[in-house]
Amino acid sequence: MRNKLIARLAAGLLLAEAALVLTSWILSATMTGGVRSLLSDVGIRWFLGRFVEMMASPLLVWLVLLLIAFGCFLRSGLAHSLRCLPERRGATSLNYRDRTALRLVAVILVLYVIVILLLTVTPHAILLSATGSLFPSPFSRAIVPLAAFGLSLLSVVYGVMSGRFTTLSDILDSLSYGIRRGAPLFILYILAVQFIESLLFVFG
Repeated sequence: MRNKLIARLAAGLLLAEAALVLTSWILSATMTGGVRSLLSDVGIRWFLGRFVEMMASPLLVWLVLLLIAFGCFLRSGLAHSLRCLPERRGATSLNYRDRTALRLVAVILVLYVIVILLLTVTPHAILLSATGSLFPSPFSRAIVPLAAFGLSLLSVVYGVMSGRFTTLSDILDSLSYGIRRGAPLFILYILAVQFIESLLFVFG
């Protein structure tokens, strides 16, 4: 179901890009002011010359990091344990290793949050801007990497302590699991970015 939705969105973006190419050519041919054709020499040079630069945006890095973290979160069993925890608090279905792993994860989470707070809320904190604000600042630009790293760390710790990860290969597989599952999103990302940039080129 998810892949079908992504496929439909991708098809829609492809049709929209084709319509934009045709529209830009027609409007340019009729001498409409402020419109550049994607089929002109300038348009072709722009498309080929700036394609890599357009794709290499912070959004792509965020997508990779979040997929890594989410995949590790699922493969480690931490997601399943958190779902089970509130339902059966008295007679939990979690075994001793799972409960111990959850306790350790809770301790590490608290320590991680404390470290982030020390780097952001204390006077002259490292992650504050030059004016002492949080937004914009190095912290605001690092929110997604910090969240992804924290979730990955907690998931790996839980997987190791619970016995689900027994080798380095297990950890590596969990870190790449999300990228495998989310691979269609990269296609969608490329098409979406290309359409938006083309729109800005034609009418910008």
